[in-house]
Amino acid sequence: MDIITTYLAAVWDILLEASPYVLFGFFVAGLLKGFLPADFVARHLGKGKRAPVFKAALFGIPLPLCSCGVIPAAAGLRTQGASKGATTSFLISTPETGVDSIAVTYALLDPIMTVLRPLAAFISAITAGLLVDALPAERHEAKPAPSAAPSADSTTPAAQSAKPLGTAPLQAFDPAQAVHMGGHDHGCGCSSGSCSTSAPSGTPADGPASFMDRFRKGMQFAFGELIADIGKWLIIGIFIAALITTFLPISFIEEYVGDGLFGMILMVVVGVPMYVCATASTPIAAALALKGLSPGAALVFLLAGPATNAATITVVSRMLGKRVAAVYVASIAVVSVLLGLAVNQVYSVLGFSVSNWVQATEEQGHGIIAVISALVLIGLVARQMVLSRLNRQHGHACHSHGCSCS
Repeated sequence: MDIITTYLAAVWDILLEASPYVLFGFFVAGLLKGFLPADFVARHLGKGKRAPVFKAALFGIPLPLCSCGVIPAAAGLRTQGASKGATTSFLISTPETGVDSIAVTYALLDPIMTVLRPLAAFISAITAGLLVDALPAERHEAKPAPSAAPSADSTTPAAQSAKPLGTAPLQAFDPAQAVHMGGHDHGCGCSSGSCSTSAPSGTPADGPASFMDRFRKGMQFAFGELIADIGKWLIIGIFIAALITTFLPISFIEEYVGDGLFGMILMVVVGVPMYVCATASTPIAAALALKGLSPGAALVFLLAGPATNAATITVVSRMLGKRVAAVYVASIAVVSVLLGLAVNQVYSVLGFSVSNWVQATEEQGHGIIAVISALVLIGLVARQMVLSRLNRQHGHACHSHGCSCS
C-alpha cells in the first residue's frame, strides 16, 4: 500500500509541476491556429533549394503536431510544390518540439534544455533536409507541381485511386486538419464522428473573420481537438514517468547505462520505434534525469522519440521513397547522438546538471495555481476521452462513406 501511495504521489507531483505550462502551451498553440494563415507555411516552401529546408525546419518548431499528425500536413506541403528536402525537414522539426513541449521542458527540466531542445530540432531537421535534397533524382521521379484546383476528371474515384500518396490535390495546410487526420484516437479524418469535406478554418472559404472569431476558433482547436490528440498521451507519459521515479533505483543508470555514448545509443534504440509525442516524452526524460541520465542522453530521447515511430517510417517510405526514408531515420539517429554528445560538453563547461535542477524544483512545493491547472487539465482530457468514446460508438457511418488514410 505504501508503494501505491508513493506512486500516486509521484503522479500528482509531476502533474502539478507540468500542468500550468501545458495549459500555457496549448493557449499559444491556439493563437497560432487562430491567427496564422492556413497557407502561410506552404507559401514559403516552394521556391529555391536550401532556403525552403531552413524555412520548413523553422516553421515546424512551434507547431504542436505528433509524428503521425504531421504526415498529412507534410503530404499537403509536398503536393503544393515543396521539395523532398523541405518536406523531410518539416517532418522532423515539427514532432520533435512545439510550443506546448517547450513550455513543459521549462517546467520539468531546465532553461538550458528549454533553449537547446528546439535548437537541436532545427539542426537535425535541416541536416536531414539538405541530405535528402542532395540525393540524386531517380529516373522515374517527377517533380510535384504546385496544387491547383482539381479538374473534374481528377476528382473521380478512379483518378484518385491511381495517384500515389502525397500527389493528390490537397487543401492548404491547416494544423487542425492535420490533427484530425493523424490523431490515433480519432482515426483518419473522422475525429468528430463524421466525414466533413469542408474547407478548414482559416482558409479563404471562411471569409473575413473578426479578432474574436479567430481567437474563439483558436481556443476551440487548442482546448478541444489538440487536447484530444495530445492529452491522453501526456497523461500516459506522466504515469510512465512516475513509474520510473518510484521503482527505478537511483544507481541503475549510473551503474548500467552511464553518461557516455552507450546511453545515447540506447535512447535511440528505445525512442525510434515507439510512439511518444514531444509533450509526453518530457516527463519521461525528466524522470530518467532524476535517476542519473545525462543531459545529452535525455536530449537524444527527446529528439528520437517524438520524431518518428514504426508507422511513420512506413508512410514516409511510401510518400517520399525508400531512400528518403532511410536518410530520414539515419539522420534522426546519428544527428541526435552527435547533438547529445555536444550537449553533455555544454553542461560540463557550464557546470550545470539537469538532475540536480529537477530535484530542486520539486522541493519548492506547489501553489494554488498549480493545483487548479492540474484539475483543469484532468477535466479537459477526461472530457475529450468521453467525447472520443461517444464518437467511436457513432462513427460507423464514416466507414460507409469511405473515410480512410489512403
